[in-house]
Amino acid sequence: MQIINSIVTWINFKRLYQVDLFKKFPFDAQQEVLFKLISQAKNTEFGRKHHFNSIRSIKEYQERVPVQTYESLKPYVDRLMQGEQNILWPSDIKWFAKSSGTTSDKSKFIPVSREALEDCHFRGGKDVLALYTANYPETELFSGKGLTLGGSHQINKVNNESYYGDLSAILIENLPFWAHFIKTPSQEIALMSEWEEKLDKITEATIKENVTSIAGVPSWTLVLLKYIVEKTGSKNILDVWPNLELFTHGGVSFQPYREQFKILIPKKNMNYMETYNASEGFFAIQDYPTRDDMLLMLDYGVFFEFIPTDELDKETPKAFHIDEVELNKNYAIVISTNAGLWRYMLGDTVTFTSKYPHKIKISGRTKHFINAFGEEVIIDNAEKALKIACEKTNAMIKDYTAAPIFMQSDSKGGHQWLIEFEREPKDIEEFANILDVALQQVNSDYEAKRYKNITLTRLKLTKAKQNLFYQWLKEKGKTGGQNKVPRLANNRQYIDELLILNEKI
Repeated sequence: MQIINSIVTWINFKRLYQVDLFKKFPFDAQQEVLFKLISQAKNTEFGRKHHFNSIRSIKEYQERVPVQTYESLKPYVDRLMQGEQNILWPSDIKWFAKSSGTTSDKSKFIPVSREALEDCHFRGGKDVLALYTANYPETELFSGKGLTLGGSHQINKVNNESYYGDLSAILIENLPFWAHFIKTPSQEIALMSEWEEKLDKITEATIKENVTSIAGVPSWTLVLLKYIVEKTGSKNILDVWPNLELFTHGGVSFQPYREQFKILIPKKNMNYMETYNASEGFFAIQDYPTRDDMLLMLDYGVFFEFIPTDELDKETPKAFHIDEVELNKNYAIVISTNAGLWRYMLGDTVTFTSKYPHKIKISGRTKHFINAFGEEVIIDNAEKALKIACEKTNAMIKDYTAAPIFMQSDSKGGHQWLIEFEREPKDIEEFANILDVALQQVNSDYEAKRYKNITLTRLKLTKAKQNLFYQWLKEKGKTGGQNKVPRLANNRQYIDELLILNEKI
């Protein structure tokens, strides 16, 4: 193993040097990315329309190209899916990542170019290993295989020369041949679409392998690990994979699942590494194990802009580049990418915890929040408050969602929380009281609205029956892969559907 680690260290040396460069010179790195993107795309339809060939500054780029949503880019994407090319990006687009960032019925199809695969998504995966081995030079990671829990893909029925599916499936399909020797399960199993059958096949294929690392969304990975433990009659997952040492996770917050993973993987030196990747690109990596923020990766062919969330309602909100951001301020991310997403509003919000190097925490979604009464509760608030409530009551959460209770003529407003517990607190009402107080501690707007119950009454907590959220996702055909439960909503659509199902189970 020492020889392999030495080879890996030698290969990673140049890359770690490049990472150090953009840490020290973030603006230069980002400016270089933007002008390379503009130069490459100047002769596309979008580039000609916005006169890319004469853009000489970031300011000019921002003035000429309005901030885009998926709706505004959709006409271009539809044409790409019909087989037209050179519209948003010069190289051929044959892959589309079907985004299920929420459980709404409407799917988004994000174009994935060859450059996005090689220079963004795959580079992100390589950098995870580079940064991990830099932190743990004595790692035994390369003595075994990595298990990746992916989604599925299918031929585009509109144009049979292109394909769409979960991003994870697209990545697996396009991996270089040698990567399949260090991964498990086989590509055929990894891309299966039927979730229950897939669990069986993954279990059968991997329990005899030496799995040293796992990558996936925490919620679905947890389902897989529990299934394997049950099927093998093991006490925990280390009975199956004693050399497991790393779980690379992303997609949803790890906080609600951390304690469950500790129970399933009772290993003191088990390592967890957060990544921020999406259908649109790979953006950040947790580069130090003792910190819970992530390094923004500035040389992946993605140009970042940041709009303060309090500016989002304005007709022309001001966007800031990497040198202009402030610490501890909530920003919506806007990206321009090497797949032809130009000034695209990603939908995520982040806060900067550090500059030089620039490090971030995901704080929520631009559309996933509760602000029915001016309380502006975001996912970051919810996760912190839930952590406090769980620690004080020895509870453990499996899944949750929350929504407003709107004011009626004879009642005040409030919030309703629907929580599926992995380990229930002894007293549900005590948990609700602690959660409500904790929310006030982490969100001054919520605290103000709760003052003497003038605007909001104490939150209402409803206990979900076991596997409620899984059943709900299953009914929507959204099991496995990158499908997520919406944590917060500013309306009652999700929670009302779940409450009806909760009564039926």
